[in-house]
Amino acid sequence: MGEQAAAATAGIDSRLEGHRVELTGYCYRMLGSAFEAEDAVQDTMVRAWRNFDSFEGRSSLRSWLYRIATNVCLDMLKAGNKRARPVDLTGPTPLAQAALNPLPENTWLEPVPDGRVLPSVADPAEAAVARESVRLAFVAALQHLPPKQRAVLILREVLAWKASEVAQLLDTTVASVNSALQRARATLADTDRSAPESANPLDEEQRKLLDRYVAAFEGYDMAALTALLHEDAVMTMPPFDLWLQGHADITGFMLSIGAGCAGSRLVATEANGSPAFAHYKPNPDGPGFVPWAVQVIDVSGGAITGMHCFLDTPRWFPLFGLPDHLDAG
Repeated sequence: MGEQAAAATAGIDSRLEGHRVELTGYCYRMLGSAFEAEDAVQDTMVRAWRNFDSFEGRSSLRSWLYRIATNVCLDMLKAGNKRARPVDLTGPTPLAQAALNPLPENTWLEPVPDGRVLPSVADPAEAAVARESVRLAFVAALQHLPPKQRAVLILREVLAWKASEVAQLLDTTVASVNSALQRARATLADTDRSAPESANPLDEEQRKLLDRYVAAFEGYDMAALTALLHEDAVMTMPPFDLWLQGHADITGFMLSIGAGCAGSRLVATEANGSPAFAHYKPNPDGPGFVPWAVQVIDVSGGAITGMHCFLDTPRWFPLFGLPDHLDAG
């Protein structure tokens, strides 16, 4: 009997865990925080485990888990906090006025490793939709929606649920779901969510562009970097509210306030369906390099259009599985 119970428990665990990545992606789009998304999914799994005997297969396990996860996220969003990017809060700061003013952690939209939110799918079109829907710009735009509209739009347009399925999940009518979707689309149409164009896998032109970016950044060659940046490129640095626009201000900042990053190293990673790098700067206390930022890079029209540098490395580097030191070699 003990072995049978253990086997049953293991079977339930396996069935629930099989949905963890896609549920984390859903909760991340809802909440804009990698850590809150993982907390929400863990809460979902605990609730599902406790209530598994009453599930009874009246819907698919996947639908049931999404119902629980949606309720968890809606509860978490009752506090009314909306996460944002620096570009959503203020205008660009001229270099002459640049100052590093940190805002609380819960202000900011957070990066997330692709592997935690993008399940493996065979259909390239489905994979492309999933990647586009975790881009920083798209997740930031979702934060402008009321929570239930956010859920409706993600379920209908990202996950391709039928209106009747969403209505059942939210205990509402198909007409209500269609109305919410229409309002959500109208709101998103009024927000700036211009999507970067980086492909997956990166095409040869994009790979070469990023190779040149790494060489320019590591060499701290501002002329080479300027040649790669779009004239309206932006640079953000959460938790600071400062953001810069245009290659002159970006490179000017890097040569002044950011001059300590000269001699840095970049290690490729993946975040938010985009190219990304772990940025290590020279260790001021000895040999080697120490964590400085996770950079999420936007590429469009053959140029770098965004450098989004997330500086809270004690949180980000463990989440991305990145080492906390690079040797000098």
